[in-house]
Amino acid sequence: MPIANATTVHADTDHGPQALYRRITWRLIPFLCFCYLAAYLDRINVGFAKLQMLEDLQFSTAAYGLGAGLFFVGYIIFEVPSNLILQRVGAKLWIARIMITWGLLSACTMFVTSTTQFYVLRFLLGAAEAGFLPGVLFYLTMWYPTYRRGRIIALFMIGLPLSSVIGGPISGWIMGNFDQVQGLHGWQWLFLLEAIPSVLLGILTFWALPNNFQQAKWLSAEDKAQLAADLAADDAEGKGSKHSFRDGFFNLKVWMLGGIDFSILLSAYAMGFWMPTFIRDAGVSDTFHIGLLTAIPSLAALVGMLMIGASSDRHRERRWHIIVPFIIGAIAMASSTLFSDNLVMTVFLFAVASAAIIGAVPVFFSLPATFLKGTAAATGFALACSLANIAGLVSNSLMGVVTDLTGNSHAALWAFAVCLLLSCFLVIALPAKLVNR
Repeated sequence: MPIANATTVHADTDHGPQALYRRITWRLIPFLCFCYLAAYLDRINVGFAKLQMLEDLQFSTAAYGLGAGLFFVGYIIFEVPSNLILQRVGAKLWIARIMITWGLLSACTMFVTSTTQFYVLRFLLGAAEAGFLPGVLFYLTMWYPTYRRGRIIALFMIGLPLSSVIGGPISGWIMGNFDQVQGLHGWQWLFLLEAIPSVLLGILTFWALPNNFQQAKWLSAEDKAQLAADLAADDAEGKGSKHSFRDGFFNLKVWMLGGIDFSILLSAYAMGFWMPTFIRDAGVSDTFHIGLLTAIPSLAALVGMLMIGASSDRHRERRWHIIVPFIIGAIAMASSTLFSDNLVMTVFLFAVASAAIIGAVPVFFSLPATFLKGTAAATGFALACSLANIAGLVSNSLMGVVTDLTGNSHAALWAFAVCLLLSCFLVIALPAKLVNR
């Protein structure tokens, strides 16, 4: 195929680049999506376990919040090193290692009997999972040019809301039906059974993922030439891109992205870890019904991710596809505090907040690779995620402390909404000519 045709980004036909990228997407994205689903489920199923675990182990809400948050300390410390190792040893080996170790550690949570054990295991789980999300995002930059990544990242990241859509009802069912089976509590069965998919997917990674498109046996030489030409043309369009570790770590725009993602995750983790509690406090006691209802905001988030990601790619615009959802999400989250005793309004407002806030996440994660390449991209993705995941510790700890002190989480939710609005100024400060590609 002539190189001139390969670099024409809009000349897609059913027999050209569009068909090639469709085939790549079907080979990679469903598997990676299921991996992310398993990762996020093992991260947030402690929110369901809380409904029984606190009473069984005599933990306070603040202790639970700290333990849930300590996951992110390990995650933050090991995020950048993990992504740099992935770049060196390849995605296949490192993603498999991540998934198998986090699955085993998540299962070990069933043996917790004290707050110290809970804290240590949550820290280790974060250290084990560190690097998965930024690693996959970096991996996708080696397959897709910039103008295709909004939709592709959205397809990959639907694993996040799917973890609640699927995991919520399953978690509620496990806790309601396995309690006292073989002498174990429902929350212990929850950690054991939901860790199995992570380990199995980790093993399958050795066969499912090539390290890069050059090693993909299911691509022809012509396909590989097409991809090489498209990626080279994309690099030429982003001719100011930085490549070194220093360029990724000391780049002001990366730190700005970390601040933006920090605001996203304050809200996302509040909803992810505490949604079962919000629904219980609105009047639902049955764990299976709580699981079903938590799926509604997650379904809304799934729809939001696909729609916002596709719209951003179609218009080749990134900033306002983040700002407008942030404003809508902040209003919905703040408004939820006025209806905490109303089940219908609670579910509806958190559905709106989820669709807007989580819906903007794929657009956000398409930004670093617009100005970073190679080692700088691996470092930048990981650093932005590390800075942002401080929100996991802040969000869960603040929710726990505020709830213990005031009896509700209203003040924390208002604070998170304000952070979203403030982060809009960071988004608008990003150069439009640089990120709108």
